[in-house]
Amino acid sequence: MDYTADGGHEQWQGNPLDTARESFRWLTVGPHPVVVDGRLFDHLPDRDVPVDELRDLLLRPDCPRTTWDEVWAHVILKSRLQGATWTIVAVGLALPTLIPIAARLTAHYVGDPTDIHAEVLRGFLDALDTVDLDQGRIMIRLRWAAYRAGHRALIAALDGPTPKAPGFRSSEPKPPSGHPDLVLARAVAVGVLTQTEAALIGDTRLDEVTLSEWAAAHNVTYAQVQRARHRAEQRLAIWLSETAEPVDEADPTTGAATARLGLTARPDSPSRSRRVAKNRESGLSAQPPDSGLQGCG
Repeated sequence: MDYTADGGHEQWQGNPLDTARESFRWLTVGPHPVVVDGRLFDHLPDRDVPVDELRDLLLRPDCPRTTWDEVWAHVILKSRLQGATWTIVAVGLALPTLIPIAARLTAHYVGDPTDIHAEVLRGFLDALDTVDLDQGRIMIRLRWAAYRAGHRALIAALDGPTPKAPGFRSSEPKPPSGHPDLVLARAVAVGVLTQTEAALIGDTRLDEVTLSEWAAAHNVTYAQVQRARHRAEQRLAIWLSETAEPVDEADPTTGAATARLGLTARPDSPSRSRRVAKNRESGLSAQPPDSGLQGCG
């Protein structure tokens, strides 16, 4: 089965998320599908619930988040104790979240997205073994781990040479287009943002994660997250204003990314702007000061 990201990629064979989806499907067919006992949970039917039906029930808008946490804790414990089958179940339940993450990260990436999608999946699987089941908001934590792993892979891919047809020559990678995730990835690569700050901006500006949810998922206060995002966005806005390239009509513009991220640089910050530019030009991966989030993740 081929996977085509929403951004219009050509079809690539062997995408790991397609493999996971097919593996999950095999657990739901035949006379004895894998089930969860719905009687163990509020707001689920009082019967054995096949895991594909369970996925659909969890996606319903009226499904309480407490039920999400109870089901996810149950499935993850089974995955840790019993292994393969329940790990596939966990991935299958998460695919409605993992596929949009992977598609978004690679929507404007010109290379083969397979490695980046694989890292999204790997980040999720790694988190299955480590996520604290007692703290709640389990799926938000798993989602962030998957996004962070995919984002790291995107940064690494952007830093590599771009194949140049015909033959085996390569050229320097193009400057990032205005797609917000590519802009965030490049900002991390040059030291304007930390990985955590980029994920914070991406999650709360581009996805449907609220600041309160993000704070709870990372064991920090709402005020810390709000302050950290504000400082990171100011730094990002200054960097974008100083590094803007002439508009390439074939790509989205940096201005479009700035607008979508809701960024506005303060007019009274030229010295800070020069510091960001100096760090960028020298290739330093300086940790931005006073983010309040350096220990997250």
